[in-house]
Amino acid sequence: MAKLYFRYGAMNSGKTTGLLQTAYNYEERGQSVLLVKAGVDTKGDDTVVSRLGMVRRVDLLVGVGDDLRALVRERALGDRASHEGVSVRETVDCVLVDEAQFLTPLQVDQLMTLVLIDDVPVLAYGIRTDFRTVSFPGSRRLLEIAHSLEELKTICRCGRKAIFNARKVGERFVFDGDQIAIDGEDVTYESLCGKCYLAAGGVLAGE
Repeated sequence: MAKLYFRYGAMNSGKTTGLLQTAYNYEERGQSVLLVKAGVDTKGDDTVVSRLGMVRRVDLLVGVGDDLRALVRERALGDRASHEGVSVRETVDCVLVDEAQFLTPLQVDQLMTLVLIDDVPVLAYGIRTDFRTVSFPGSRRLLEIAHSLEELKTICRCGRKAIFNARKVGERFVFDGDQIAIDGEDVTYESLCGKCYLAAGGVLAGE
């Protein structure tokens, strides 16, 4: 039976590298994959970019209002998508989602439907919380319904396990602003343990 997997971790924990390795493993065995990412993630445009330098073009860019299951079925089946009884598994062995935190909760539910009805495994990679330690809606829904949860680990500057994603503008940590600001020239992020996050001036949500 196919499953929905959520592999999560702080930034720099190797999520995209793991996704690309998984894609390679499937294809090395003659199987096919579909790579998906949310259109709001403008880094790399229509590609997924690993911090190790690996780049691959995605198959689907997903808008906020898109039906994710319908997009996958259309891409997998083409003109056959409207015919009942046609299996997506005939052309797709796995769906891989990068930066899954940017999906809407409804789109995560659509992924679960793809898994349960179309019998296609889905591996979603993303971060749990934003720079304020507040859950992304997509990640929260994945944590609620995914069959399998796996934490990918990385380390803080102090050597402890990093769990938070601190936002920096220039060299200054900031703790106010929009939830989504893509890592780039003006905004960067640093993965920190809880102690270093507090030392940087962060206030945990609810305190």
